[in-house]
Amino acid sequence: MENIRIALTKGRLEKDAIGIFDGIGIDTTELKNKGRKLILKSDNYPVEFVLAKAQDVITYVEHGVVDMGIVGKDTILENTPDFYEVIDLNKGKCFFALASLESYRFIPNFKRKVIATKYPKVAHDYFREKGEDVEIIKIEGSVELAPILGLADAIVDIVETGTTLKENGLIIFDKICDISARLIVNKASMKMKKNIVLDLVDKIEDFLNSSEGEANND
Repeated sequence: MENIRIALTKGRLEKDAIGIFDGIGIDTTELKNKGRKLILKSDNYPVEFVLAKAQDVITYVEHGVVDMGIVGKDTILENTPDFYEVIDLNKGKCFFALASLESYRFIPNFKRKVIATKYPKVAHDYFREKGEDVEIIKIEGSVELAPILGLADAIVDIVETGTTLKENGLIIFDKICDISARLIVNKASMKMKKNIVLDLVDKIEDFLNSSEGEANND
């Protein structure tokens, strides 16, 4: 069987991915005991795991230096993807939301709103669909500060529990879309390494379906 290389997003999704690969019988011992290594092998399957930041996972997959990747839908939406998105892994679930102070609801419709976000493309696409022309300011740190300090009228950000918003006096005005981890595949790899790619896809889908069934029966 051909060798395959898979990029994993460091952090929480990395742990979720390990659970999936363990579930389909792929040895992840080296991945679990990685130390400072960034490329890890499996003892029982022809795969190399590459650990990377989310944006780099997409870059590596698009350029074909890895065959597959696991990355959040948020990162996919913030890009113009040139790969196949093949499985919703139902891990790392959260959602994009429009949030602000209570006073946001009283802003007149004719006013051009200012929106702060770490995800300018997502925010732009959302307001374009609503037919609103807004000014978007990209923030790298705590986006919640923007409306509090008066920098922006509202924010577009990822929400998991809503605790951070609540503790800072912000409320959700609209849920934009759900987010979860996705399995993505390089287009050339889907053709050139079709057998091993589809073997992995089938194994992962079967595992996720069986896990979901077991959860529903509990």
